[in-house]
Amino acid sequence: MKRRTAILISGRGSNMEALIAAARDPDYPAEIVLVLSNRPDASGLDIARAAGIEAEAIDHRDFGRDRAAHEAAIDVVLRAADIEIVCLAGYMRLLTPVLVNAWQGRMLNIHPSLLPSFPGLRTHARALEAGVKLHGCTVHLVTEEMDAGPILGQAAVPILPGDSEDDLAQRVLRQEHALYPAALAAFAGVAWGLPDEGACLTNPLPWQGPAR
Repeated sequence: MKRRTAILISGRGSNMEALIAAARDPDYPAEIVLVLSNRPDASGLDIARAAGIEAEAIDHRDFGRDRAAHEAAIDVVLRAADIEIVCLAGYMRLLTPVLVNAWQGRMLNIHPSLLPSFPGLRTHARALEAGVKLHGCTVHLVTEEMDAGPILGQAAVPILPGDSEDDLAQRVLRQEHALYPAALAAFAGVAWGLPDEGACLTNPLPWQGPAR
């Protein structure tokens, strides 16, 4: 049975598009059934609708500074849709324990660095400033500590002489689009095709059913 999956976005959602594209394969173990955004003007909502997926905005501005209330509203919609897995794909809100704890062990995120290196923002610039030779992206489970949850998969790219921040970001993004579908599939219980360019999938977790 395909696992009912929701994606949370804040903008265009290119990783969302990669997940939707992968899920079109009849053998893919997850079905993207819902896309939610905290921004009504997020262009990814229209992309999802064009793909035949239910898409809805829950505007964080309607809740003022009450992040918990906003996340509680998101949780209601997720549960009403019988969601089993939640994927963050460019969701630009720092989550509170309300949503993290509600979906503990069932919420995935993709981060543009090889965690535990460079958590947080400006990852590509910080990698260049640090002079590291490898950079990349990580899919991990979401926990209360930012970018610190168990790692499901990583993809590495070399940092080349003369790389700009944009050069590196584009190289990493290509790997994100391959790694995220692979990691979600592995998490949902089926090994999937791995990215190229020396990428690897590490510690894929078997699907053990949704927590109740």
